[in-house]
Amino acid sequence: MIRSITEALARKRSELGQKEKGFTLIELLVVVIIIGILAAIAIPIFLSQQNQAKDSAAKSDLATAKVAYVSLLLDTPAGTTTIGDLTAYGFVKSADVTSVLIKTGGTNFCIDAVSGSTVAYSITNSGGVKKAACA
Repeated sequence: MIRSITEALARKRSELGQKEKGFTLIELLVVVIIIGILAAIAIPIFLSQQNQAKDSAAKSDLATAKVAYVSLLLDTPAGTTTIGDLTAYGFVKSADVTSVLIKTGGTNFCIDAVSGSTVAYSITNSGGVKKAACA
């Protein structure tokens, strides 16, 4: 008697195990919702990192342009200078920088750069990089 009940239970258990071969719709929806929440958190953080990288590229370009401009001033008298003149002195504009312009020339100079995230930075002969355009 007990043997037949045990065999019947064993058969039922094996049948139940064979029928469960996939995920339920609820389980799949929960996974999709969790992935959506993680993406909603991660994407804005990633975009913020991209903008910070573009700003850093603009700051780096300004520092390089300042060194190139001072080197140019040592070789030639102060006059009208363009960013194109600085390429011979090692300045190459980064791809993530929209524009780099020399606003005032001579030994008292100010150089502007606009990053790909449209933030303006400037550097002068007497100072470092500032988060503002030349005055």
